Amino acid sequence: MAPSTRAIAILDQSRVPFRVHRYDPTVRDGRSAADALGIDPRCVLKTLVVAVSDAMAVALVPVSAQLDLKALARALGARRALIAEVADVERATGYRVGAISPLGQRHALTTVIDSSARGLDAVLVSAGRRGVEVELSPTDLAAVVGATFEPISNPPG
Repeated sequence: MAPSTRAIAILDQSRVPFRVHRYDPTVRDGRSAADALGIDPRCVLKTLVVAVSDAMAVALVPVSAQLDLKALARALGARRALIAEVADVERATGYRVGAISPLGQRHALTTVIDSSARGLDAVLVSAGRRGVEVELSPTDLAAVVGATFEPISNPPG
């Protein structure tokens, strides 16, 4: 039986197909989670919350890449983007850092998915609890959260 989280409830309500994956919740980074699940790290997306102008936004990039803050700012039509403060992130999303899902956030934030995900059959994102990911098509994910696809990542350097 799938654990109950707001993210899973949103997916149930939206009626898009998805699968739940579990891994050891003591794993603390996305790359290790991908390894634990036996999933290509390019298919596992980390959820990063950024501050832009007077608002916050969400960036979804593969765990195998790094967020390009300048590219994200351009995609959002902002002068610059900065990683948001932990307290602000948790207050806005309703999730704890390390388990932030792009789905079912307390406040709907503008969301940008790295364009590398567009061509994939499926991606995994946090289900809102450590050790739990949901797998779904990137187009379904974009539709459910109202996201756009933009080139916002750089390979690790």
